[in-house]
Amino acid sequence: MRLDPDEARRRFAAGRVAYMATLRSDGTAALVPIVFEVLGDRVVSLVDPKPKRTPELARLQHIAREPRVALLVDHYEDNWELLWWVRAEGMAQVVAGGPERGDALARLFAKYPQYRTLDGPFGDAMIVEVARWTGWSAS
Repeated sequence: MRLDPDEARRRFAAGRVAYMATLRSDGTAALVPIVFEVLGDRVVSLVDPKPKRTPELARLQHIAREPRVALLVDHYEDNWELLWWVRAEGMAQVVAGGPERGDALARLFAKYPQYRTLDGPFGDAMIVEVARWTGWSAS
């Protein structure tokens, strides 16, 4: 069953983890899990201070070069009548500071209490202006 955009956005917002697809310079897809918050037709995420190989994340470079992204939230259960997925497609930007980044940080701290236990500075925000919400549900 196809979900209407409002229901798709509602289910997406209730998710805890999304998968972000960006495009590498050779045109292949790169996929990474992210935590996020939905603000209307915007999806926001941050580079958090968990250990990483480098603070220069590939996804930030991908977005700078090609801002088209897709995000996916899904729900799986062994009872397949309860399966659903939602995709958000849009244009992303990387924001290093200012009120948009501050708002993203505040929203993510509210949604994910784990953020309050992390030491170190948070990095850039990724803000996706969603142009299309689509989804499917088994029932």
